Amino acid sequence: MAGTTSASTGGAVAEVTAELAGLEDPKIRAVNERHGDDHGVNLTKLRAVAKRLKTQQELARGLWETQDTAARLLALLICRPKAFARDELDVMLREARTPKVQDWLVNYVVKKSPHAEELRAVWFADADPAVASAGWALTADRVQKKPEGLDLAGLLDEIEAEMKDAPERLQWAMNHCLAQIGIAHPEHRARALAIGERLEVLKDYPTSPGCTSPYAPEWITEMVRRQQSA
Repeated sequence: MAGTTSASTGGAVAEVTAELAGLEDPKIRAVNERHGDDHGVNLTKLRAVAKRLKTQQELARGLWETQDTAARLLALLICRPKAFARDELDVMLREARTPKVQDWLVNYVVKKSPHAEELRAVWFADADPAVASAGWALTADRVQKKPEGLDLAGLLDEIEAEMKDAPERLQWAMNHCLAQIGIAHPEHRARALAIGERLEVLKDYPTSPGCTSPYAPEWITEMVRRQQSA
């Protein structure tokens, strides 16, 4: 987040980061680090801090500039998504570093930004797989909510050709897009199921009881079943 913070904001940043440090739990950090996230703050407690602070754009900028993961997650909860320029969001994504920060940035900020579609197109074609994964995440959202103008058959072509060997974060986002195509677009469902079955991406992913598997054929089948029984 571009810009400098005032002295009063600097004091607030120090106060909030100290509070976050006090919430640090080594056991939570150990679990998060297995997923590439370097923080140990319980997210329910983090959200409670955000609820108390409410929207504070300048404080959010200051927290982001600390580069601390927990502080950046909090910043994304208290910022004003529409206050960011397109280039500012692009820089933020490229310096996000951890999966959780990127995920929250895309879902809580970029999706609410007037620049979302322009950034989707730019990121989708980026050579950095982490950046490209954000483009695919935004594309999956459009597949579900506003598919007009998207080449769904072309997306399936790319998924079929590239998902199997894609880096983890990009593979996950492509798989999400595959599932959304199969769920939301009956005319492409058979092909989406066939691609998922042939590539077997995330087929053996551990899934907790009561949760839907991220394996696309199971995911698609379950969500369609729920739609039809609703």
